[in-house]
Amino acid sequence: MNRIYFDHNATTPVLDEVFDAMVPFLKDQWGNPSSIHWAGRGTRKAVEDAREKICALLNCAPLELIFTSSGTEGDNHAIKGLAWANKAKGNHIITTKVEHPAVLNTCKHLQKEGFEVTYLDVDKHGLINLDDLKAAITPKTILITVMFANNETGVLFPIKEIGAIAKEKGVAFHTDAVQAAGKIKIDVQDLNVDLMTISGHKLYGPKGIGALYVKRGTRLVPLIHGGHHERNRRGGTENVAGIVGMGKAAEIALRDMEKEIAHLTMLRNRLEKGMAERVPHITVNGHPDKRLPNTANISFEFVEGESLLLSLDMKGIAASSGSACTSGSLEPSHVLVSMGMTHELSHGSVRFSLGKSNTIEEIDYLLEIMPPIVERMRAMSPLYAGAEG
Repeated sequence: MNRIYFDHNATTPVLDEVFDAMVPFLKDQWGNPSSIHWAGRGTRKAVEDAREKICALLNCAPLELIFTSSGTEGDNHAIKGLAWANKAKGNHIITTKVEHPAVLNTCKHLQKEGFEVTYLDVDKHGLINLDDLKAAITPKTILITVMFANNETGVLFPIKEIGAIAKEKGVAFHTDAVQAAGKIKIDVQDLNVDLMTISGHKLYGPKGIGALYVKRGTRLVPLIHGGHHERNRRGGTENVAGIVGMGKAAEIALRDMEKEIAHLTMLRNRLEKGMAERVPHITVNGHPDKRLPNTANISFEFVEGESLLLSLDMKGIAASSGSACTSGSLEPSHVLVSMGMTHELSHGSVRFSLGKSNTIEEIDYLLEIMPPIVERMRAMSPLYAGAEG
């Protein structure tokens, strides 16, 4: 049976080059990078070399990058750390209704501590109105946190424009760029971003490692207190192998980015065009142009998404009904509902997120097996019978 992976927004496989770079630091070079003797000097150099590679991907200075355990930790550190550091100045935070749970639940937690949060609406394409953002800013606003790219739809937010608004109003700006880093060009110097979260396992690196960009001069209270690690900003002995792997993955992403963007855009367009030609009553969700090159989120009317995913799995295809972090939930996608979609149609949505190893032949196999699967499932739906009649 074919085994085809169309769920790269959930996680990506570790590249051979990345694995090979990590192995020495899991075996022979095991020293603590905080040690000043021979066992620590080599691992310290490896950590700093990896830091420089990740900084090259973002165009920031090494002093501005903090290693974390994940994107979720990075979001928590950025949002809580900035809120705690600036609570004497104000207590108001602005975000959107379609953020990743790592952002939404962090903001909800801060509300319990007395902070006020504005959750901006999105339109049918999943984008905010910049005038709504401007109107939401008050003298007490200390932070705007808006994702770079949505994990479910791939929609790209106007980060540069948001950054300009934040800078003009003197408000700090954080963006969760976990889904964007390594897939599209990111230049923090051009974006007016104060804080940015990224994660290793979304760009063909290992799990358990992430990074947080903190613009020089940004006040931030540590999330994890401990030793002097990361210049007193994040306690805990560094995950050397993970850091080395993420550094190598960032280096490869920067090297291959233009080629990968062209490859993934071609595959995504082939998938969407072919699906529209073969399967009636579908909707491609998100903005037609302002989105990641690898992501296709499609709603299949009169079909239950989880059942569709199980049928695809039986054919060897791995896809998703939305965020991997909420895959066990019976609730409809908060992203699609916020875009105005009905709960029923939201439950019939599937996210196909493509990666560098995917091929035209795999897309064509999906297009071959999908119509009979959908037709068989719709045949059991009285609503579909009524629509066809």
